[in-house]
Amino acid sequence: MALANKVWFITGSSRGFGRALVQAALAAGDLVAATARRPEQVADLGREHPDRFVALPLDVTDRAAVDRAVAAAAERFGRIDVVVNNAGYADVAPIETGAEENFRAQFETNFWGVYHVSRAAIPVLRGQGGGLVIQFSSMGGRVGGSPGIASYQAAKFAIDGFSRVLQAETEPFGIKVLVVEPSGFATDWAGSSMAVEDIPDVYTDTVGAMSEVRRSAAVTAGDPVRAAEILVRLARHTDIPYHLPLGVNAVEGSIRQDEFLLGEDRRWAAVGRSADFGEPYPVDFPAA
Repeated sequence: MALANKVWFITGSSRGFGRALVQAALAAGDLVAATARRPEQVADLGREHPDRFVALPLDVTDRAAVDRAVAAAAERFGRIDVVVNNAGYADVAPIETGAEENFRAQFETNFWGVYHVSRAAIPVLRGQGGGLVIQFSSMGGRVGGSPGIASYQAAKFAIDGFSRVLQAETEPFGIKVLVVEPSGFATDWAGSSMAVEDIPDVYTDTVGAMSEVRRSAAVTAGDPVRAAEILVRLARHTDIPYHLPLGVNAVEGSIRQDEFLLGEDRRWAAVGRSADFGEPYPVDFPAA
């Protein structure tokens, strides 16, 4: 294995971003451990490169299974250079009426799966002197506020907070963390992968309307093949950002959100500072 070749460990490889990443990494000459609940769904990806590919069974909500899969990948290829937490899904329901067990089940995959894989990978990456952890969040994990997918977006916000700490704790070991924030891409995320619970009439204009928008072509403009190729190239780059919005809507939405938050922070700065001992108090609130 040439030094330039990367070893990838990718979750959720059976379709969407995960499958595109497996294909892009193999096309670049890399080695891939592709995981899925049903590994037979990804076995076809390695037929042309059996020496550079292994399909592993994995349910990311099962911590013991995660430990076994990470260990198997490291044993097969001798190292893991890039860990990709891609497995995830979203179901649609209002917070008020959605089933709590469904909300929790989504969180088990979308957040706890990331926790299990990241934790299992740290000793491998630390022991070899570094590596890259790519966490798939979403535009919603940066901007938020999309009616109907509260569990999904809450998990994505949690991934950001978790990953900031992960980055701070593991940077001395040579480990880098990249949080990817896509907008709408041409994957099955909003298709058969997404279950929609009954939406009461009072939520037709919010949850119902957003459910229809998600399934429209207007929010699936992103090309997962291009996105995968970008990430494979980025894994070889020395200057890796912490956040990477992917897609026009993600980029523009993130910039708008950041500018809005910065304006809010500056507008209320004097009020916030006044809570500390030694600061002027009371102070006037900003004009309405």
